[in-house]
Amino acid sequence: MALVKKYVAQETEKLPQFLNLEDAIVYFESENNRDHKDYAIEEIAKLDPTVKYLVSLINNHEIDKAISTKIASVISTMEPTDIIIESVMNLLKSDNAYIRNLGISILRDFGDAIKYYIVKFLIGDDRDLRIFAINVLGDVDFSESRDMLIELLEDEEDINVAMTAVDYLSEIGEEEDIELLESLKDRFKDDVYAKFAVDGAIKMIKG
Repeated sequence: MALVKKYVAQETEKLPQFLNLEDAIVYFESENNRDHKDYAIEEIAKLDPTVKYLVSLINNHEIDKAISTKIASVISTMEPTDIIIESVMNLLKSDNAYIRNLGISILRDFGDAIKYYIVKFLIGDDRDLRIFAINVLGDVDFSESRDMLIELLEDEEDINVAMTAVDYLSEIGEEEDIELLESLKDRFKDDVYAKFAVDGAIKMIKG
């Protein structure tokens, strides 16, 4: 008797369509299936163009890293609007290195779109934001990063901001920057750390 193979058509799973953001969030939070969660993340991004909810998930230390990574990859493909960039930049303020690195990864994908924010912070009156901008500048690696650090150091009077810039300049500076670095020792002559940091930067630049 001949054997007849039976083929059973595999039913394609139908995933829900969401009419609003709230329904998509409820689905995401109630699902345990990883593929379903990934689907929900993609749908949430379509329904919430500011991605504030998704960024808040990345900033949640209790969220699984695989989920955070998925969210970061989805945000990276979006058009970098002002609201999205500002939300992502806030991730770099986190004490959690993994969260900060995800933020940096997204910003790198945004490329030139974030330059405006870096410049805005660098020339602002808020010392903490200037330090924050320098840290972003060091991590994102613009072709203009060195020029931006040099311009900042020409007039910076806050030692914490200046030494943060010196630290990054030690990695990307050129020998022609040494004269400016030497001048910082006079500007901050009452601070022993400034001399130490500047000498260290000069040594690294000289190789």
